[in-house]
Amino acid sequence: MNLLQCISRLASAAAAATLLAAVPTLAVAQDSVSAVWVPKQVQFIYQGFTTHYSCDGLRDQVRDMLRKLGAQDLKVREYGCARAVGPDPFPGVSVSMRVLAPASSAASSGAKSGSAPVEAQWKDVVLLSPSSSFEDQGNCELIEQFKETFLPLFATRNVKYGSTCVPHQLTLGTHLSAQVLMPPAKVASSGR
Repeated sequence: MNLLQCISRLASAAAAATLLAAVPTLAVAQDSVSAVWVPKQVQFIYQGFTTHYSCDGLRDQVRDMLRKLGAQDLKVREYGCARAVGPDPFPGVSVSMRVLAPASSAASSGAKSGSAPVEAQWKDVVLLSPSSSFEDQGNCELIEQFKETFLPLFATRNVKYGSTCVPHQLTLGTHLSAQVLMPPAKVASSGR
C-alpha cells in the first residue's frame, strides 16, 4: 500500500467516524422545534369522589405536574377554599405560568409573549404510570381533570391516556403520558 492510499483510507475512516459521532446530534436536531414562551392563566376547582385534597395538597400536586410538563414562571395559589385545614369539599387553584408553543403555531402568533424564539425538543413525560403504586392511583380523578384542563395549554403529541377510575373505589391502571415541547435540559433547569 502506498502513502497516498494510506492517507486516503485514514481520511475516509476519519470522515466516517465524524459522521457516526454526529448521528445522535442530527437526530436531536431533526426533533428540534423553534418555540416561544406563551403566558397562560387558569382557575381550576377539583371535584372528586374518591380522593379528597386540602387546598395546599391540591396546590402541591398541580404544581408538581405542571413542573414535569416544563412550565416556567409558575405561580400556583389556593383558590376558593372553604377550610383552612384538612380536606376541602371543592379545593381550587389559580395558576399563572409560561409554556412553550411552536413559533409557527396559532397559539404563539395570537399571544403577546414578547419572548425570542428558543430551540425546544419533544420529551416524553409520564404523569401517572399504569404500574404506579396503589396510593398514586388514588389520584386518578385528578389526573382525568388535569388532562382536560391543563394538558391542552401545552404543546403535546402522542398523548396516551386510559382510566380505570371508579368513584369511591381505588383501582389500578389509570395512566397519562405525552410528548411535551420542552427546552433543552440545561435551559429547563435554570428556570425553576
